[in-house]
Amino acid sequence: MRIIENNSSKIQLEIDQIKQLREEYYSKETPYCTFSKDPSTRIPGMTLRESVSLDALTKHMKYLEKKYEEIKQDMSIKYIPVQRKVDLDEEMIMLLKRRDIAEHLNKELQFSHQRLQIISYAFSLWVKSDMSSSFPDFVEQIQKTKDLHDDQAIAEQLLEDDPSQAKEAEIMLYYIERFNELISLGEYEKAACFAANSPRRILRNTGTMDKFKAVGKIRGKPLPLLLFFEAVFSTSHAFRQPIDAELTLEGIKCGLSEKRLDLVINWVTQEKLTFSEKAGDVICDYGEQDTYNKSKCLALAQIIYSECDLHKKVLLCLCKQGQIHRAMEYIQFKDFTSDDLIQLITLCPQTELIQCLTKEWSGKPPSLSFCLTVLHLFSVDMKKVGIKLLQEINAGGKAAVEHLVMSDSLCSLEKWQAMANICLQNGFDKLRNDIMSILRSQAGVTEISEEDDTVNLMEHVFW
Repeated sequence: MRIIENNSSKIQLEIDQIKQLREEYYSKETPYCTFSKDPSTRIPGMTLRESVSLDALTKHMKYLEKKYEEIKQDMSIKYIPVQRKVDLDEEMIMLLKRRDIAEHLNKELQFSHQRLQIISYAFSLWVKSDMSSSFPDFVEQIQKTKDLHDDQAIAEQLLEDDPSQAKEAEIMLYYIERFNELISLGEYEKAACFAANSPRRILRNTGTMDKFKAVGKIRGKPLPLLLFFEAVFSTSHAFRQPIDAELTLEGIKCGLSEKRLDLVINWVTQEKLTFSEKAGDVICDYGEQDTYNKSKCLALAQIIYSECDLHKKVLLCLCKQGQIHRAMEYIQFKDFTSDDLIQLITLCPQTELIQCLTKEWSGKPPSLSFCLTVLHLFSVDMKKVGIKLLQEINAGGKAAVEHLVMSDSLCSLEKWQAMANICLQNGFDKLRNDIMSILRSQAGVTEISEEDDTVNLMEHVFW
């Protein structure tokens, strides 16, 4: 008994110690780590069989490596440290102040130089004369007689004490010479900013663009042409007139060629540009190649087409994005012919879209005839879509077919008979019999054989 009691007391002591340790463990606040993962758990998106398959794991590892590279690239392109942004802002402010001081000094020096030239020329004429009058009077006399280079306006501007009245052409010439100097020195980023801020937009044109385009790509550095468009588009709000359509189109092409869709999105949505149909087409073509960003490209092209009042292409973009209900609302507010809608379903053959177009919408009659639509699909070698529509109408039974035939006032009897023949040729015997039964049940309607050429088709009455 003594031995059992001793063992019992030891066991009870151990139990008490375990309880105390458990209470202390739960009382502590353990930090939560969002990145900790249990290696024994299953990988999301993979079945148990795939999680033990070397090929499946290798494929999943390549997918993760690709995602890692994309995130890494986004961090290097789209994001910079906050402190770096503050330093860049301060540096930009200092550079702008230095630029303003230099420009002001340059204007004063140009004015002084040109005024001294004119005064020197006037003085040489005064020396050659008899010098009977004072020099200031001689200058006034030259101004009155317009004898100074036959250009009194220049003399009047430069002999005044106001530097702001200096000849504007000389300033423009300075900008052009300075721009060419920066290009020759390889300072393409500075040259791009200089061209973007040129007076009267003298350097914001295709000629300047061609100079940057001629430079080509420089290894390890941004494309000079892209730098030009970034500078020009970012300063577009400072000018009254937007960037012209040709320059806008070339800028979008350049951004997409460098895979900088983020820049193009910002330009289209934020900057002051002139859109064109070609610009929208270029973005749509890029979306077809880059399927990952296809939806973004379609939305971007839709904005451009809407600005250009290209309603057909706006509608097509909505349908390709799967926004069928918005597309149907757009159709109600714009004038679209049946030919336009037929062309739409040819370019975007979605069964949901065709069903909406062939049914009543918001209390309005169908925009297209179901029968004519199916016949068109079979005629343009889109048999798969047509068969899918026949399968769906066949699944609804005879009542659905009858409702469709009776409500379709846009289609003639002969077209429905052609529809029945198509059903027969593609294995829809029941659907064909239902259509023919409904047609025969109508008052005054009889089936016409292909051999009977004496019957006038216009005598049939279709209720």
